[in-house]
Amino acid sequence: MLNWQPPTRYQRITTIDAHTAGEPLRIITSGVPPIPGDTILAKRAYAQQRLDDLRRLLMWEPRGHTDMYGAIFTEPVTLDGDLGVLFLHNEGFSTMCGHGIIAMGKVLVDTGEVPADADNPNASTIRIDTPAGRVTATANLHEGICARVSFVNVPSFLQERDLTVDVPGYGSVTCDIAYGGAFYAYVDADALGLILDENNQRACIDAGMAIKRAVMDNYTLKHPAGDDDLNFLYGTILVSHTQTTTPGAHSRNVCIFADGEVDRSPTGTGVSGRVAIHHARGQVTLDETLTIESIIGTTFDVRVIEETSVGGVAAVVPEVTGAAYITGQHTFLIDPADPLRGGFLLR
Repeated sequence: MLNWQPPTRYQRITTIDAHTAGEPLRIITSGVPPIPGDTILAKRAYAQQRLDDLRRLLMWEPRGHTDMYGAIFTEPVTLDGDLGVLFLHNEGFSTMCGHGIIAMGKVLVDTGEVPADADNPNASTIRIDTPAGRVTATANLHEGICARVSFVNVPSFLQERDLTVDVPGYGSVTCDIAYGGAFYAYVDADALGLILDENNQRACIDAGMAIKRAVMDNYTLKHPAGDDDLNFLYGTILVSHTQTTTPGAHSRNVCIFADGEVDRSPTGTGVSGRVAIHHARGQVTLDETLTIESIIGTTFDVRVIEETSVGGVAAVVPEVTGAAYITGQHTFLIDPADPLRGGFLLR
């Protein structure tokens, strides 16, 4: 058996990896320098400026891949917060990540970092400061193991209904712009003739990125009550009501985000925007649950638990539920002599 102790010249970074409905999350557990900032958005800005090498090293090949996703825990920035989090992907640092919150809940509970609630041995509540705002996760326990995680997301809303943009190669495309912790353009995949399955992911990427670029070129995003750092289009969500494979599923979501990443899960922030759209259109009532499917057939449940407003815009508070699983515990070594130590991407 190989019993090798790495030389001291290697930089070491440790992680715990998990997946939520098939979508990866790599939680960095050591090797990150302190991240200053009085708010999570300030910490995100610092990470964008100072820690992008770390992001590329762990998200890109040879340690990651085009569709890798990650998280860095920070100290909370609110008096009652349990922790803060920064999310990272192939292009940069996002503002919120629903599948990441679910995976975090699984990891924090099953590793013993977060105990069961004092008044309920079958649940653990975690108050998380994200760049988009406060998110509260509840891990539901079975015999001390986290079975499913629900999280109450930031207020979500429909910002623009039936926006029409000219998309090169696709003609005139109609979409809704909604916010669920990040902004997305929601498009009817059936109207575009797109098949939303793993055999057609290239076509989904091409359409999603073309739509994203067209919306960014022709529409100005503005969160009605948030920081300017939230005013960017994170991705395109392709929706089909006819291509579901799970009995009782409402619809299928395929999210194309960042630099052409394909979310394997239904997308937690994405389904939050979806339920905000349906509520604004009078298609979903308070406490009505929608089961939304992913490109690989995994599901999230989402419901509206509260009606509210954001900067004068009608909004809802969504609750999203899903399951996550731990896949590995890693010690990554960075050899200073490796010419590819900083990472690279091939598609």
